[in-house]
Amino acid sequence: MGYGREIYLSAEKILRERRRKAQEEAEQRKAAFYRACPQAREADRRLASTAVRAAKAVLTGKEARGRLQKLKEENRAVQAEYGRLLAEHGLKPEDLKPRYACSKCGDTGYLDGRMCSCMKSLLRSESYRRLNELTPLSLSTFDSFSLTWYPDKAREGRPSDREIMGDTLRFCVAYARHFSTRSPNLIMTGGTGLGKTHLSLAIANAAIQKGFGVVYCSVGDLVKKLEDEHFGRGDGTDPSGPLLSCDLLILDDLGTEFRSSFSSAAIYGIVNGRLLAKKPTIISTNLTVKEMMEYYSERFASRIIGSYRRVVFVGKDVRQQKRLCRTPK
Repeated sequence: MGYGREIYLSAEKILRERRRKAQEEAEQRKAAFYRACPQAREADRRLASTAVRAAKAVLTGKEARGRLQKLKEENRAVQAEYGRLLAEHGLKPEDLKPRYACSKCGDTGYLDGRMCSCMKSLLRSESYRRLNELTPLSLSTFDSFSLTWYPDKAREGRPSDREIMGDTLRFCVAYARHFSTRSPNLIMTGGTGLGKTHLSLAIANAAIQKGFGVVYCSVGDLVKKLEDEHFGRGDGTDPSGPLLSCDLLILDDLGTEFRSSFSSAAIYGIVNGRLLAKKPTIISTNLTVKEMMEYYSERFASRIIGSYRRVVFVGKDVRQQKRLCRTPK
């Protein structure tokens, strides 16, 4: 699972807080019990004392076996007394132990050296939450993508925009359903407001639910972060790390960033790095292939043409249509 470092740190912080809270609440329950039953506190102290004395008996070696047997019997008697005191107050031994959210790993996130299911679930939810902070991910689903905004009138020898977009939608649904780290790269092309961001986020939504690490960013924001770090204006963290390691990278709005020799080289570096690592990337752009060659380089455009599957978006600006529908007449 290729999640960014921040996602792991955030999940681990949540687990630490859960564990701290469970232990704190257990101590509060024990303290309340001891206030109500001072004999139990004394019994607990005696149990701790027998453990220390047992350790000393082993270390001294003098008549250790006999002394250990005597301490063992004393310990059993004190434990029985402690259990009786608990029962008298309507409690069981487990009532004074921490109640961890995950009983399997005790809120550590790992079990027998392997990641616990609670940690995997947290990574998914944190990834979803962070992605949702950047864009309304919960609104960008396949079910909320409506084909009614696309004209259904066919043109000479050409399917209608609605038919073409129906094929695009079905392709994206299938891509999301079968998504894996071996899935192909996609470049979504078409004019402004045709649903490229919506469907790329719907794919991201499905990939996150399957447990994959997804990073979404607009190319403009990405270039700014890379520039800030390169020219010493950042916070010292390398923003390219998660971009190269995540399971799925979505680069939105290629071509809208402020273009410079640095930005072109930086974008090519990310795209090429993921191609070499064989990790899937989805790029959305309003640019044609010819414009990509003009804006960036022939080398960049050839990498896209040869390594990305093109997904075509057609029609009239849906965002503009929706705004017109909401405008009072």
